[in-house]
Amino acid sequence: MANFVFGVDVGGTTIKMGLFDTNGQVLDKWEIPTRTENGGENVLPDIAKAVADKCSEKSITKEDVAGIGIGVPGPVDSKGIVHRCVNLGWDVFNVNDTLSEMTGMKVKAGNDANVAALGEMWQGGGKGFDSLVMVTLGTGVGGGIINDGQILTGSSGAGGEIGHIHVQDGEPEACGCGNHGCLEQYASATGVVRLANRELAKNTDPTVLKAGECTAKDVWDAVKDKDQVAIRVAEQFGKYLGEGLAAIAGVVNPQAFVIGGGVSKAGDVLLSYIEKNYKPVVFHGSRDAKFVLATLGNDAGIFGAAKLVLD
Repeated sequence: MANFVFGVDVGGTTIKMGLFDTNGQVLDKWEIPTRTENGGENVLPDIAKAVADKCSEKSITKEDVAGIGIGVPGPVDSKGIVHRCVNLGWDVFNVNDTLSEMTGMKVKAGNDANVAALGEMWQGGGKGFDSLVMVTLGTGVGGGIINDGQILTGSSGAGGEIGHIHVQDGEPEACGCGNHGCLEQYASATGVVRLANRELAKNTDPTVLKAGECTAKDVWDAVKDKDQVAIRVAEQFGKYLGEGLAAIAGVVNPQAFVIGGGVSKAGDVLLSYIEKNYKPVVFHGSRDAKFVLATLGNDAGIFGAAKLVLD
């Protein structure tokens, strides 16, 4: 009987790996570098070697392992076919089959943000909920939607790309995706800085924020210190994200929104700005959705990847 499972979270610079028991207890975790040269041809062989080395170190046989779950930074469909991972140089191929052939183990792949959402539902801030939306506020805005305990992947694995919902007409700057006016342009770390710089350009009030120099953390620290300019930036952020999440709630009706990523380190004050802009506009059937902070941090991906295999 299988007692162990591996969770793998592939990032652009490092690959996070975890060995778990089948109850979700992390037994070991480590990282290896992501070698993206030559179209990322080394990524899966490096993972296969790391798994084999860990099995050897722990005296674990293949029969002891339920499988390997893997989260990757790109769209992945329900068959494990990845539809291009720009950061890794990958085109279209079946990750499940390829890594399984290398390791002799069952493999299940998913999009990294979706997998992180699964991890938070299983052992993190979303524990106790089986329908939730994970919102990752980092350099961009990532998302993962869990419905009745299952990841909503969509037809080509692009479900949950909430950062690219259109929320603003007339935006002159382009989003990384090529469109204009995406949620990511206002609610990510870079988005908060964009809003702050625009506010500072027309501002005459005293503030600790400096145009061209402030970070998202600076903005939220200033909000906590009752800086009026920072509070205006937080209100704009909250309006974009709160109303964006209200639109999502009208489609998926989650029990909870789990807010993670670097920006979420601002804590409960961040949730208050989102929630007060969410409640007035959301359909009443989703008005009682909870807003909670993610708790697994950078480990959400390896937890969720492990859970992928066990489901």
